[in-house]
Amino acid sequence: MKRECLAELSGVSKRFGKVQAVDGLDLEVRPGELLALLGQNGAGKSTAIALLLGLERPDSGSAVLFGLSPLDIEARRGIGVMMQEAALVPELRVREQIELVASYYPDPMAPGEAMQLTHTESLAERIYAKLSPGQKRQVQFALAICGRPKLLFLDEPTVGLDIQSRELMWSSLRRLVSEGASIVLTTHYIEEAEALADRVVVLAKGREIASGTVSEMRALVVRKQISCSSTLSLDQIRTWPDVDSVRRDHKGLHITAAKVEDLVRRLLAEDEDVEDLEIHRAGLAETFTELTQESVQ
Repeated sequence: MKRECLAELSGVSKRFGKVQAVDGLDLEVRPGELLALLGQNGAGKSTAIALLLGLERPDSGSAVLFGLSPLDIEARRGIGVMMQEAALVPELRVREQIELVASYYPDPMAPGEAMQLTHTESLAERIYAKLSPGQKRQVQFALAICGRPKLLFLDEPTVGLDIQSRELMWSSLRRLVSEGASIVLTTHYIEEAEALADRVVVLAKGREIASGTVSEMRALVVRKQISCSSTLSLDQIRTWPDVDSVRRDHKGLHITAAKVEDLVRRLLAEDEDVEDLEIHRAGLAETFTELTQESVQ
């Protein structure tokens, strides 16, 4: 039985001149999930979002939003969008911006509710043009959620935010998902996907090269990392078989390798004073790097 989905690309291809932006891509967004799209620049993330939003038409294949064409007004009323760039009326105050956008939806939030959820209450009477870039991103987030969307598209939403503002947005996103919203997130911050995503899709050259939960993605790669406190030199360790990389920071020595058992034995044999020895499976950042490197070879 076919799994329920809110938005879907089926065998979609899209070319811009000589550039194949999307190549036979299948993608679905499921109810109640935060889906993170990862990929290097030019991987097809933004084009995939544009196709789901109806901003671009596929050359082949189909795009469906709530079972309808993405161009259908009834489908569009169910979404909220936060793109990397937004052209808003510069002279309006923040509260007025929210009131204007909310008026397009059948059951919107009150401006105060949208600002409370996005931590923008203190900006309510500020002129939009006079806000800092980070404050403008926070207001754009409020505009994206004020219509109570069932499906929220966020394209690099935390770019330009400081650490505290980013964590506040993360908290808001978790709350939205817990209340039943679905979210499609594109991000360059691997830790953002690792912290928020229920499911991750990695794109390369317009195709999906891997998908799954964060744990499932980590399991796709064989690399592990040994961390410890040791006086052995980096140059010495680099000569050992099976070592992919080695570095030292304030937390100690870190060795990355596919096979770690023999390396641990050698480490203990050559340095009897090794302390704080730990072995970690590769994180999402290492997984993403390895998968994308393999895709271009």
